[in-house]
Amino acid sequence: MAVKSQGKKQLAGTIYSIGSLRVAEMISRSGLDWVMIDMEHSALSLDDVQDALPVFGEKMLKIVRVPCNDETWIKQVLDTGCDGIMVPMIMTSADAVRMVSASKYPPEGSRSVGITRAHGYGMTFSEYVAHANSDLILMAQVEHHEGVRNIDSILDIKGINVIFIGPYDLSASMGLTGQVTHPDVLEAISKVKEKCRASGMPYGFFGSQPESLVREAGDGCRYLLCGIDNVIISSAYKDLSDRLHDIIL
Repeated sequence: MAVKSQGKKQLAGTIYSIGSLRVAEMISRSGLDWVMIDMEHSALSLDDVQDALPVFGEKMLKIVRVPCNDETWIKQVLDTGCDGIMVPMIMTSADAVRMVSASKYPPEGSRSVGITRAHGYGMTFSEYVAHANSDLILMAQVEHHEGVRNIDSILDIKGINVIFIGPYDLSASMGLTGQVTHPDVLEAISKVKEKCRASGMPYGFFGSQPESLVREAGDGCRYLLCGIDNVIISSAYKDLSDRLHDIIL
């Protein structure tokens, strides 16, 4: 279970949420390095996730955002055979401990042992179990002002591989919903980035357009995430409609 694309300094990715295997195939052919498969803000089921994983292919890093920091969800999602998970709303060190414990096999955690797609349906069971604790990527999403306040203690928890900054929920938690460029929101984001850099922790960031990630790329963000499949498709159709109507007399 080799971790993909880890030799690259920065990884470019996008969000998959529609549940269409054709869309998954389009993303797999795009040249992007990674995909975040979103179970938090979509209607994707476990079957949808598991069916999409082989379509994305071996070269693309596949991270599933679980609906919440819950042992059952984490266990079932990891058993699909993804490369890692993103857990939303990590606000305290206790949240981080819960996330890591549910993701690691004993003695490092409490993940229960089954035989699933992740284990090659039994054919690669020993290999998977031997390397899962070290190979799986665990992304803790800091997207609330409480998470920013507790970032030092969150970073102290062993087992987290990436801090992923969620600017939109962070702005909402500060009473500034959607105002991701507000000075107070930018100050909170900068604090998390500085703490990550000081501790050597890779971090990720979401932007709706590539242009909104120029600053993050320059600051050393490792996991750049841009665009959502449903927004990309709907925007393209809206643009097509506007252009067609412009030429209609």
